[in-house]
Amino acid sequence: MNTYNKYYNNKKDYKKIKKYISKILISIIFLLASIIYIKLSDNNKKFYENIFLENSISFTKVNDWYQKYFGNVIPVPNVVDDTPVFNEDLTYKDKTDYLNGSLITVSNDYMVPVMQSGIVVFIGEKEGYNNTIIIQGIDGVDIWYGNIDNTNLNLYDYVKKGDLIGNVKDNSLYLVFMKDNNYISYEEYNKD
Repeated sequence: MNTYNKYYNNKKDYKKIKKYISKILISIIFLLASIIYIKLSDNNKKFYENIFLENSISFTKVNDWYQKYFGNVIPVPNVVDDTPVFNEDLTYKDKTDYLNGSLITVSNDYMVPVMQSGIVVFIGEKEGYNNTIIIQGIDGVDIWYGNIDNTNLNLYDYVKKGDLIGNVKDNSLYLVFMKDNNYISYEEYNKD
């Protein structure tokens, strides 16, 4: 009986390894096919540059698609704990239009929750918005959080809805919503 269990466990491990190796090989084949396609002609290269380099790519959508068809990139299960530490909604005192977005009045040193899960694609100064963090949401909307201080996020971190990204420098939070390179209003984004 003990020999059977060893054989069965080895067979399960072999299937797991075979599955991940096949995923890696499919990714390599896709990459090589893309390189060959680009190298075939200048028109293909221009098409690639137009589609992938000049347009905004939704990395979160690509990540969701990849996970749907190929599974997680990291083959170790439960590497990241999926239970959110915080699950807060944005609470504010007042909202007014400001430049291409909204000025949200919050309490001093307000800890800002993420409005939609996604990937951090920008951290830095934006004119009129001070220190800004841009998160590309899984819904395809880029959300700018302006006037943020004391953040521990890094570029390309994945954040979940409700996670805290940092606190505002005073009582002003700037929010900007962009979808397909067009600004949308706070109300349009929050309608259900």
